[in-house]
Amino acid sequence: MVGGLLVQPENANSLLVFAHGAGAGMKHPFMEQMSRALAENGVATFRYQFPYMERNSKRPDPRPILLATVRSAIAAAHKELADLPLFAGGKSMGGRMTSMAAAELPLESVKGIVFFGFPLHPAGTPSTERAEHLSKLHVPMLFLQGTRDSLADLSLLKPVCERLGERSTLRVIEGADHSFHVLKSSGKPDSQILDELAAAVAEWSSVLYAK
Repeated sequence: MVGGLLVQPENANSLLVFAHGAGAGMKHPFMEQMSRALAENGVATFRYQFPYMERNSKRPDPRPILLATVRSAIAAAHKELADLPLFAGGKSMGGRMTSMAAAELPLESVKGIVFFGFPLHPAGTPSTERAEHLSKLHVPMLFLQGTRDSLADLSLLKPVCERLGERSTLRVIEGADHSFHVLKSSGKPDSQILDELAAAVAEWSSVLYAK
């Protein structure tokens, strides 16, 4: 059983099942602010918590539990708003676990997966092993990545996306780090970056549910 937070704007035209990252739960400021920005773009969100975060633990659950939680959250969200086109994904680990669940067994009713900072590798140790499962996915994927993301060297991520072909869309956020913070010298507040992310999700998803 998964408990969650539903944000549903009156003009909702799609629903994103939105998982948190490894170190912060569904009420983290990024998750809350991103959900509000998405709502302003017509995207409803269902945020949920992995069991370890419910226990106030800093250590993520074993992978089978994480993947089972993804599936439970998607089922709960679809039951709540079955009339809306359904997408899934999340911040960092949350997005990666969503894609791993889909690689293991297709996620019912999910039209696409959104990665808010795909964690391609640990900081300082560039590799592409964490992306190997993506070739097993049969749904479109949207990668939202900052140019200063220490967990995703773009010189490695771009070829990964190219190999995925038409299933993959990469939106690069200039100057953003893994948390989507930008330097003050950029002249952009973080809120503007969140608006850019939300608009990208809304635009990408609208093309898919229109098909």
